[in-house]
Amino acid sequence: MVLKTQTITVTPEMAADRVGSGLLHVYATPMVAALMESTSILCIEDLEADETTVGVEINVQHVKATAIGEQVTCTACLKEQDERSYHFILRVENARGEEIAEGTHVRVRVNKERFMSKLNGAS
Repeated sequence: MVLKTQTITVTPEMAADRVGSGLLHVYATPMVAALMESTSILCIEDLEADETTVGVEINVQHVKATAIGEQVTCTACLKEQDERSYHFILRVENARGEEIAEGTHVRVRVNKERFMSKLNGAS
């Protein structure tokens, strides 16, 4: 089991009223999801130089508001891995140790060049 954490300070650019996910000046759910994804990536240690991972599924329960300026810590646990897929359990807490979000995430291993060539219409 691989466990990684990442702590950030919530900035005004991460607010719901700035990213278009709401009207309030609080930590936005899409930004919580982005923190979860970036923390998950830290757990992946077995990629070749020509590989990366892409997120294919994320499930987020954002249960507590967080003010701008507060610190939050995300913990990602790599709970399952097979040849191409990585499955994570995630938790985000504020500086008081209160849960603000939890979720799951799946990433898939891809070849960078092949992935981008499909995007550009090549087979």
